[in-house]
Amino acid sequence: MGAGSLQLRLGELATRLGVAFHGDPERTLERVATLTQADERSVSFLANPKYRRHLQETRAGAVVLSPTHLEGCPTAALLTADPQLTFARVVRLLYPEPEVPAGRHPSAVVAESARVHPSAWIGPTVVIEDEAEIGARVFVGPGCVIGKGCVIGEDSRLVARVTLCWGTLVGRRALIQPGAVIGGDGFGFARDGERWLRIPQIGRVRLGDDVEVGANTTIDRGALEETWIADGVKLDNLIQIGHNVTVGENTAMAACSGISGSTRIGRNCTIGGAVGTAGHLEIADNVHFTGMAMVTRSVTEPGVYSSGIPAMPNGEWRKTVARIRRLDEMERRIKALEEGLGSVREQAAMRPPVGYG
Repeated sequence: MGAGSLQLRLGELATRLGVAFHGDPERTLERVATLTQADERSVSFLANPKYRRHLQETRAGAVVLSPTHLEGCPTAALLTADPQLTFARVVRLLYPEPEVPAGRHPSAVVAESARVHPSAWIGPTVVIEDEAEIGARVFVGPGCVIGKGCVIGEDSRLVARVTLCWGTLVGRRALIQPGAVIGGDGFGFARDGERWLRIPQIGRVRLGDDVEVGANTTIDRGALEETWIADGVKLDNLIQIGHNVTVGENTAMAACSGISGSTRIGRNCTIGGAVGTAGHLEIADNVHFTGMAMVTRSVTEPGVYSSGIPAMPNGEWRKTVARIRRLDEMERRIKALEEGLGSVREQAAMRPPVGYG
């Protein structure tokens, strides 16, 4: 993926991106780099104003930036209201995905009842079980295991060592990174005296179109119904999605987050790194949790939500902990003072006014 790059002229690149440009339209560009590392054949970008100090000294062949930053740019520029988005499109143009080589590696094991489109690639040591279905131009990388009855939609890519447990449904144009496990049993047990009895998980996982799943992320199958990851969802590395969870369209979730079972997350949400949720919660559309947030209640209104204590010098933290430990005592003392103050006010109200009689 992205091993090779193309060469495009500045004017051609601007036309394909649909943006204005400043500079020589014949300038050749073939790679991307940061402002400080770029050379004359590189495209860089400026999105965060705090990096503006690097702009005047860059050696980039072209810089993607907003028109407000054009003054002071010493080189050619691609002008756009959203430099980060435009730069992402530059990368996709200069580093196109390689075409999927149709065929099957000799070491792959494919069940006779599996249906594999002739244009798909089945890589080394892949195992595809009974009744699985692999769509057109799907790339199944080395070491992947595709369980019984799984379906993978066209143009999807399983990079390597991906495990799809039985019945998992993957939409079109999915990208699943190495080590992901989709459709493993959810964490379901019933108490049997002092022991636990495992509850068979008989639902499945469904991924919509254009879903991306990061490395070593796990998505559990539903207990009875589906675990549903809707169209356009982006999941980072090392995320745990519990059984029966629903994640709405175009929600993005950063690494090390954990979503407990039966939680329903709305559309267009962002979940920061290491966020944890309790189970059976309802999260509205357009909710944004900052990193390390601990979500214990449903959130019904869109907005930005945070919790947790930011890092601080150890001495300050120890003092803060000491104060936290005294909160119960302080509450009792304040309550006693309030009760005493109320008694004083009652006695004062019963006294005759000064000068009475």
